[in-house]
Amino acid sequence: MYDCAAGDARLVEEALGGDKDAFAALVTRHWATAVALAARVLGTPDLARDAAQEAAVAALVGLDRLRAPARFGAWFCGITLNVARGWARQLRTERPAVIGDRATDRASHEPGPDERAELAELAATVRAAVAQLADGQRDAVLLFYLQGLTHREVAAELAISIGAVKARLHQARAALTPALAPLASASPGPVKHTKEPVMTTTAGGPAWAEVSVTDIRSSDDSNPLNRQHVMVLTERDGPRRLPIWVGPVEATVLAVSLQSVEMPRPMTYQMTAALLEASGSRVSEVRITRLAGEIFYAVVIVDGPAGQREVDARPSDAVNLALVAGAPILADGALLDDPGASRRDEWQDLPSGTAALAAEAVEWKKRFAPAASHHVGPGGQGEVQQ
Repeated sequence: MYDCAAGDARLVEEALGGDKDAFAALVTRHWATAVALAARVLGTPDLARDAAQEAAVAALVGLDRLRAPARFGAWFCGITLNVARGWARQLRTERPAVIGDRATDRASHEPGPDERAELAELAATVRAAVAQLADGQRDAVLLFYLQGLTHREVAAELAISIGAVKARLHQARAALTPALAPLASASPGPVKHTKEPVMTTTAGGPAWAEVSVTDIRSSDDSNPLNRQHVMVLTERDGPRRLPIWVGPVEATVLAVSLQSVEMPRPMTYQMTAALLEASGSRVSEVRITRLAGEIFYAVVIVDGPAGQREVDARPSDAVNLALVAGAPILADGALLDDPGASRRDEWQDLPSGTAALAAEAVEWKKRFAPAASHHVGPGGQGEVQQ
């Protein structure tokens, strides 16, 4: 039996070297996902399996053209979808009853030359915006939105948890909003909608505004422990921002999440989210509640078997957990309107440190992870032997 635990990149390398078992292991690993995608297009599992078989042949022939061996699964599924769509077009022409007559309805709404040009320009703009996303976010967006995989299928393709998939998509939507907002306001149609900032209220309580982490600002210092870090929360679809000073460790973890950097083992916030999920609970949202003196306060809202509970937390911990769990982040609107909270200490002069912090984490991972010897503990996670 071939070792199917091997990574896709390694299997691709061995398949290119002539190992037929390696290629069979690759196709077997992603077969169910490819067939499921083809079935959505063709409507029958038998045709879907045939389409996947043809795609497997095409993948074998073109394997040397695969630029990212670790992405074999998404590539193979994409080939399968293209085969299925081609068959669907042919079947609608030759045997409409197999696919149905929906093509006739669509034909009456085919766009004209001007509309096609506009749609092509729109598609190019969207592709360019997606290309600017962090690698992990971009992979999740392409698989989920463009290839139509479910959260579970994306998680299997990227070898991450479902919660991590949701977190990446949540982060990607936040990153894409500024780039694509002008398209929404300029899109053609009989009705124009002006999108207002997302606001919610609780009875007799504050007006909550949904925010996202848009940047980590860091001071310049050769010693990482001496740097100052600011987590910048920006109102969704609004201009207001809220800076919160955080520690170096919390800032680095935020940057790792924002840049979708994969670490070799689950970090604290990932473990916490996994423990909640294992206990039948989930993080429904986090709230930045108030500012007392120089200190911000936050709560994590947890939905569980016993109902909803509020857990006090530092804002940096709450936001880190929200990013991992894919939960919304809310801030009291009064904080966003408070000049003392939003413009103190000239934080705007600090340079962006998100990419640099994530790069440092990657370098740390490369430098120190190989040097540590590991053994597998009772729960299956590697433990470091000093």
